[in-house]
Amino acid sequence: MAYFILFLDYWWIPILLLALICYEFVLRVFFGMVIVPESAIGLVTKKFVLFGEYKELPDGRIIATNGEAGYQARTLPPGLYWWMWPWQYGVEMSDFTVIPEGKIGLVLAKDGSQIPTGRILARRVDSDNFQDATKFLENNGQRGRQTSFITAGTYRINPYLFEVTIVDQLIIRENMVGIITTLDGDPISSGKIAGSDVTGHNNFQDIDTFLDNGGCRGLQPQVILAGSYYINPWAVQVEETPMTDVPIGYVGVVISYVGEDGKDLTGDSFKHGNIVSKGYRGVWMEPLGPGKYPLNKYILNMELVPTTNLVLNWANARSEAHALDKNLSTITVRSKDGFPFNLDVAQIIHIPANEAPKVIARFGSMHNLVSQVLEPTIGNYFRNSAQDSDVISFLTTRKERQVSAKEHIKEVLEEYNVNAVDTLIGDIVPPESLMKTLTNRKLAQEEEKTYENQRMAQEKRQGMERETAIADMQKDIVRAQQSVEISQRTADATVKKAEGDATSLKLQVNAEAEATRMRASAQAEATRLNAAALAEEISITGSAEAGKIMAIGKSTAESYNLQVKAMGDENFTRYKITEEVSKGNIKIIPDIIISGGNTSDSSLSGLMGMKLMEMIDTKNSSKASE
Repeated sequence: MAYFILFLDYWWIPILLLALICYEFVLRVFFGMVIVPESAIGLVTKKFVLFGEYKELPDGRIIATNGEAGYQARTLPPGLYWWMWPWQYGVEMSDFTVIPEGKIGLVLAKDGSQIPTGRILARRVDSDNFQDATKFLENNGQRGRQTSFITAGTYRINPYLFEVTIVDQLIIRENMVGIITTLDGDPISSGKIAGSDVTGHNNFQDIDTFLDNGGCRGLQPQVILAGSYYINPWAVQVEETPMTDVPIGYVGVVISYVGEDGKDLTGDSFKHGNIVSKGYRGVWMEPLGPGKYPLNKYILNMELVPTTNLVLNWANARSEAHALDKNLSTITVRSKDGFPFNLDVAQIIHIPANEAPKVIARFGSMHNLVSQVLEPTIGNYFRNSAQDSDVISFLTTRKERQVSAKEHIKEVLEEYNVNAVDTLIGDIVPPESLMKTLTNRKLAQEEEKTYENQRMAQEKRQGMERETAIADMQKDIVRAQQSVEISQRTADATVKKAEGDATSLKLQVNAEAEATRMRASAQAEATRLNAAALAEEISITGSAEAGKIMAIGKSTAESYNLQVKAMGDENFTRYKITEEVSKGNIKIIPDIIISGGNTSDSSLSGLMGMKLMEMIDTKNSSKASE
């Protein structure tokens, strides 16, 4: 009983607790209270119309804007709302739409007007960045992919009407260029490959302005440079490609495939294509210098033309870095005598910068210049030149043929606006059989020269040895010369002595004769005095002896006098000297006399001969002793 009394006193407490627990339910049911939190919006679905005329959604519409039953365009922002009874309204909480930094939100509308035929994107209408669905539909917003998009931020967007896709912001890197292709717009005019230039669209970030100003779908002549862009990928496709680079030593000749037909700037003398001013269709007259350029590769083509000296090699094993000669090969020619042989050729050309557009207008590219002009011109020249000569003559007249080729090729290339700097003949490879014959011939000639050089060397060596011997004999030669002079002086002294002896002898003979006569007389007188007895005998004997001696003396004197008269005093004296020298075995004249042809060298030659004879005698004596 006490508990019952206590319950009666505090009956309101359980009711209060129950009310506290179920207040939201009670308020929601009886008062239609809805609380939308700060981080969400309320999406309203109306189940039926309670008062007034029953309204249905128009055909093709799914979002109600005028109180019709269904998904409501109006959303409930954060806050407290009444009279939203659950039996008439369904309220679903949805998070805000958040677009992070570096992203954009692409919007797809699920309801709205029909997109015109031929278009793929719904045009922009005022709808507070798609946060006011009612305003979007009332302003005839179109269903489908929208041209407009939302950038980084937080938005209260009704997901019943709009579907948001988050994609990356477009970034064009350094040294790159963005080539634009639009997916919506007017068709490109017939005969053109790209649309016309359109201004005011802020690098295609405002696609509605682009479409309002007559932009065409397809390839665009404009490009975008490095940077970040808010570009709708449903409206614009961007291809990122490297910028066009013109290296140092080159110029870029631009060929434009779009634009109006310009006036030909080359005049009537140039018949190989139109060269126009920049911006017109055709080959631009002004080439681009070294640098980087944001060219649209689909509407502008640039041909690099080297302005430095360019070397092209007709050789199998060699090619320059520019690779223009990669298809050139060693030239095979045939000589007048029927021998095929190969030769390598290098051609140096130069294209002036102001002539580069004409070269490209004429040939289209540098590769075409090489294949259509240089290759046949140089190849045919050397083939024709080789047919007028045999292999040996071609080899021996290489310098002259190189000069002739340079002049001929220079004259030909001037017609194509190309300067021929030089033509060089490289390696010449004759046939192996002929080369073997030439090698053998050359070896024989070299051997002949070698033998001749050896012979000359031997002769020089003999001369050197002779000179060395003469130098070694110089001391003996001087001694021999001194000996000759001594001999000459000795001979002169001997002659003088002989002459003196002859004179003395003559005097002695005369004196002897006189002495003999006087002695005979004295002896006769002595004999007569001493030997009286024998006087008669002695007288007869002495007289006979004296007469004999006197007769001999007289006859001798008489003989001398006759010889003097017959020979003369000087000759008789020389005769007697010679006779006396011969009795003494004295050699006045050498056994061997050597005389040279030159009078001035006769003494030296004689002395050399004497020395050689002494050396021979010494050698023979040595052999005999052995």
